[in-house]
Amino acid sequence: MLKIGIVGLPNVGKSTLFNALTKASVPAENYPFCTIDPSVGVVGVPDERLERLAEFSKSEKILPAAIEFVDIAGLVKGASEGEGLGNQFLSHIREVDAILQMVRFFDDPDITHVHGDVEPVRDIEVINLELVLADQDAVSKRKERLVRDVKAGVKDAVAEEVVLTKVAQVLAAGKLARSAGLTPEEALRIKSMNLLTMKPILYCFNGKSGGHNIDEANDGRAAAAFHLVESLGASYVQVDAATEHELNDVADEDKQMFREELGVQVEGLTELIRGAYTTLGLITYFTTGPKETRAWTIPAGATAPEAGAAIHNDFKDKFIRAETVQWNVLVQDGTWGAAREKGDIRTEGKTYVVQDGDVMVFLHS
Repeated sequence: MLKIGIVGLPNVGKSTLFNALTKASVPAENYPFCTIDPSVGVVGVPDERLERLAEFSKSEKILPAAIEFVDIAGLVKGASEGEGLGNQFLSHIREVDAILQMVRFFDDPDITHVHGDVEPVRDIEVINLELVLADQDAVSKRKERLVRDVKAGVKDAVAEEVVLTKVAQVLAAGKLARSAGLTPEEALRIKSMNLLTMKPILYCFNGKSGGHNIDEANDGRAAAAFHLVESLGASYVQVDAATEHELNDVADEDKQMFREELGVQVEGLTELIRGAYTTLGLITYFTTGPKETRAWTIPAGATAPEAGAAIHNDFKDKFIRAETVQWNVLVQDGTWGAAREKGDIRTEGKTYVVQDGDVMVFLHS
């Protein structure tokens, strides 16, 4: 299951967003909002395609894809040296697949900012620097442990030391390890270290309805923040966490009206989920039938056998072929039989690259 850690300075809306996400969780038998501890929630991913396919198949239940969100305590300057929750905070981030970095994007004198004023670029740089410093420490310690084997000419140790040196140079320049330009083979050599700055980061700019949003202030702060994120090779989403939290108590049919009244045009949580998938290079395929309609998350570019492994490892090793059709084509055709007669259902082999929105049936030995 995909695991995303929500990080940021204190008082930027992390917990509000976390509460909005978990409260908006799609009801699903296998993925209830579960409190592994108070700051961990498993959220069903909203996807209207699931509903349509479930109606098509008259499914007894719907199982969305799931994301585990972790609300990590507010990071402060000096965390890498033990300030605030320090090491506890950093160890929590090491366990996630991606980082969602919350950044305050509104002025409000009634809500204090840890640095006094609201400056998104500075806030991003403070957090990224703490992640860089933590990684510097981890790389340095790892290199020390390799010294003996490197001197002895142990092949794997020598190869790893080369990669670590490349990463150390980037970190010393204050840059994220992701910018080191590692080959897939090099990245694999240090994967077990779970370096914080090797993780994909999605930046979440938290605005406020009725507030003084920075992107409306036209004073350069928003443009500078957008430019910084772009220069980091990352992407961003904009949400209004407080409004999203409030809208959880509003009936679905009334939500759009409330959004318009509040001047919130975007469905923030949906955009955030989409942004997370894009950041991680993920897509969704479906299985559907009378018992259940289910969404499966796989990396973009996965072949049919690799996609089958999301269901069961045997589906990869014993894969024979797969039948596949785009979800909207299947629904439009009305029945499996009609889709088959029209030639819309294709038989694909081991080299087929699964597309987002495919509905699949696997045949295995």
